[in-house]
Amino acid sequence: MAGIKGGLGKGLDALFPSNVNVEYLSSDSKDAIVELKINDVEPNINQPRKTFDDKKIDELVDSIKAHGVIQPIIVSKKDNYYEIIAGERRWRASKKAGLKTIPAIIRTYDEKKTREVSLIENIQRENLNALETAEAIKELMEEHHMTQEEVAKTLGKSRSSVANTLRILNVDSRVKEMIELGQISEGHARSIASIKDQEKQYKLALDIISMDLSVRDAEKAVQTTNTTSKNNKKSKTKGKLDIFTKDIENKLKEALGTKVSLNAQTKSRGKIVIEYFSQDELERLLDLFGVEL
Repeated sequence: MAGIKGGLGKGLDALFPSNVNVEYLSSDSKDAIVELKINDVEPNINQPRKTFDDKKIDELVDSIKAHGVIQPIIVSKKDNYYEIIAGERRWRASKKAGLKTIPAIIRTYDEKKTREVSLIENIQRENLNALETAEAIKELMEEHHMTQEEVAKTLGKSRSSVANTLRILNVDSRVKEMIELGQISEGHARSIASIKDQEKQYKLALDIISMDLSVRDAEKAVQTTNTTSKNNKKSKTKGKLDIFTKDIENKLKEALGTKVSLNAQTKSRGKIVIEYFSQDELERLLDLFGVEL
């Protein structure tokens, strides 16, 4: 689109730095889209997105060569350059495509607000992998003092969805690496996070990759793993209680001189059943307990 010409002249140029050409200015639009020299734009070192897929960048390069940059990047003015708030992939691809300028929207934010907007923009555009999304949400909560409810409302997600995404941060470091490499999807990562044992998390992650398991298959595997772990735990607890129970039963039998059954449900709760086989034995037991008829 051609720049605006006519009566505005230098008056319009004065509104923008010398390295900016007006690309678009609409009275019904909140933001003006301008063309910035691509070398005057730099990425944000605190960008929430840590990894960039070279293949996808190349696909974007082809698209830009064919159709141009359809969606402007968002930047903030610094001393002698513009810092990217959102759109680093487009900027990288534009540079690779050999573009000299790039369409941008300039917004004036302080450093904290820039970071907050960058986090929200990236999450909303789903430009982040599952781990980066979880870390971005965590930062919104810790550094920008947002509650889970506020994050959910801002992102247009449910609170449970935000909570489940945050759980990904608890997975084994080897699993995190698989997420970063795109070997495991967010759905897979959420399933894995349901397993407490990190070795089992890693094993399932390997199975997901080697067996090409769907998210549903992974959820079933998690269910089986957790059920087995729970049963093993119950079995170990029961074994310990059985030894404890037997010892107490024997001591009670010796002390009371009759058959005693101890049904211990936990270490601190259960039932003691004392049996008698005649009237005389009942009276003997009552006498032993100091009970008068």
